[in-house]
Amino acid sequence: MKSTGNAYQKFIKFEPLLHLFLWSIVLFYPYIKYFGKEGGYPMSFNHELNSLFFKMTISYFLYLWFYPKKSKLKYILIAIVVFVINTLLYQYFDGLFHTEKKYLWKNYVADSLTYISFGIAFFALHSIKNLYKKQAKIDALSQQKREAEMQALKAQVNPHFLFNTLNTIYASSLKKEDKTPELILKLSDSFRYLLHHGQKEKVTIRQEINHLQDYINLQQARLAKKVDVNFTTNIDNKQQELAPLLVIAFVENAFKYTSILKGENHPIKICLNLENKVLKFTCENPFSEKNQALDLEWEESGVGIKNTQKRLELLYPDAHELTIKKENKSFNVLLKIEL
Repeated sequence: MKSTGNAYQKFIKFEPLLHLFLWSIVLFYPYIKYFGKEGGYPMSFNHELNSLFFKMTISYFLYLWFYPKKSKLKYILIAIVVFVINTLLYQYFDGLFHTEKKYLWKNYVADSLTYISFGIAFFALHSIKNLYKKQAKIDALSQQKREAEMQALKAQVNPHFLFNTLNTIYASSLKKEDKTPELILKLSDSFRYLLHHGQKEKVTIRQEINHLQDYINLQQARLAKKVDVNFTTNIDNKQQELAPLLVIAFVENAFKYTSILKGENHPIKICLNLENKVLKFTCENPFSEKNQALDLEWEESGVGIKNTQKRLELLYPDAHELTIKKENKSFNVLLKIEL
């Protein structure tokens, strides 16, 4: 859409130059044709200006008034009358530049064919311009629809994240743990990111990493010895921009499944790399087949991973690769995006 919209704007800017070029050729063509010949072009410059005036009159009458009409049949009679009058007026004023006898009807037919040719040329120009305009409108509507879908998906992310984190704090408050105020503060930081940066089209990867780190810290404070998190990054350009909140669902997913496992020190490995504008995200966490009920509830909720998949399809339709595997009691995510 964007490229078509730009093409239409470029066409609008270029059009006056196109018209100027066309009429310059029409005006000076006779002189170019007779250039170098003995005596040169026999008619005066005023004669050519007169001829140009009537060509432009009928051309722009059709181009600006008749062709844009939705129902041209209603106005066809007016167009014919104007065409005839324009041709007759040209015949009269052109006769002022000729002393020899003219064959009126023969010249009238020749001039009419000339004006019809210009009419066809300007109809082609109008059609091309209209095609660009219509396509730009279609692409603009498509972009608006896409943005509406994105906003709807983002609207799902925010309460989803808040719901999960409030559950975390609620569990901590029931135990009257000292870390509850710290959890609330971390939640405040995370939610501030969602409100201020999550609604933007792009954020820097540095900002996204900070948000991931805040969320991981929040979950580590809640789960304590339950998990052993290894979060690593390797970024060659921390100012590289990308759409926000594209990987948080996978990290939430990892903590959600791991939190219900028995035992301690369950490993969660999260890695985020950026090299030559190619983002590579991996996330690995333990998974128990007993979690099928949770797995079904997670997928049917319409948020989380499904939400992220839809956003990736909208934002990076031909520039991402997402692989999700469940094997050997491990849940593995690999996401590659060409930014």
